[in-house]
Amino acid sequence: MHRSSGQLGFGDGFLDPGLGRNQRLDAIDAAIDWEPLDRLVRVLYSAGEGRPSYRPLTMVKALLLQQWYGLSDVRLEEVLSDTLSYRRFVGLSLEDGTPDHSTISRFRTALCRHELDTALFEEVLGQLEAKGMVLKEGTLLDATLVSAQARRPGREAGMGGKSSHDPDADWTRKNGRSHFGYKAHVAVDQGSGVIRQAILTPAKTSESEVADDLVCGDEQAVYADKAYEHKERRARLKAAGIKDRVMHRNHRYQAALPYWQQRRNALIAPIRAAVERVFGTLKRSYGYERVGYVGLKRNATQFRLLCIAFNLKKAAKLSA
Repeated sequence: MHRSSGQLGFGDGFLDPGLGRNQRLDAIDAAIDWEPLDRLVRVLYSAGEGRPSYRPLTMVKALLLQQWYGLSDVRLEEVLSDTLSYRRFVGLSLEDGTPDHSTISRFRTALCRHELDTALFEEVLGQLEAKGMVLKEGTLLDATLVSAQARRPGREAGMGGKSSHDPDADWTRKNGRSHFGYKAHVAVDQGSGVIRQAILTPAKTSESEVADDLVCGDEQAVYADKAYEHKERRARLKAAGIKDRVMHRNHRYQAALPYWQQRRNALIAPIRAAVERVFGTLKRSYGYERVGYVGLKRNATQFRLLCIAFNLKKAAKLSA
């Protein structure tokens, strides 16, 4: 059994110190204190999972690499075997073995079972807040559709038909097109771009249903498009002393918005639109057009890992 100690092995002493360095990974590694994350996941040693073959923190860092580079479990196993910079980042010496794809999968499942993905997300966010990287001037709310891993139910099932392979995935319509899968909801810090809240739901869940869970409570303002408009929500924001920057929408029997509401929407729109850059990065750079797994809980774990990876990369950039 191979167990990574996080220490250099005998063979590492013969390497040029600059060999296999990756400046981006080095910057991310230096952006936070990893010890609190190590303590969080160390409980897996005594959580009835059996003693892991590799340090839990090594496995967490491996899962983060997977998000940044859009790797499957099999491909992650391969690159950890032959890429020195990746081995340095996760804490594997030249003499250490490499976790195989089944070990990687089991560890992710253990994180999900013990809800440690949520704890890791909150720990990283807390460190960024302590460093002053979360400005709290405003929170930008938005959601994006992500396709299911499972095949769409056949035409005979019709819109709304369930998949026997992934019963948690569901249907919705947007811009006249039908979508089958999930919806990723985020709250993004205005100015820094750090993700402060992340929730995954079936695609049919409306933005308004989860909006209150995305409001952090300590921001100066909340920016959102018209899908988030709700009379009671506006009242709650006002009562909390949070500026209401939710766009207005036409209501039934209303021919057009009053001019002042149109003008207000026009002022809010470009500020709120900054959240779309986050989704652009997740989809184009991290390949998050489609979820990686089956079932809401497993895919929610993937989404939180993705957001942790995003925030760490953002932290390295803000530190620089």
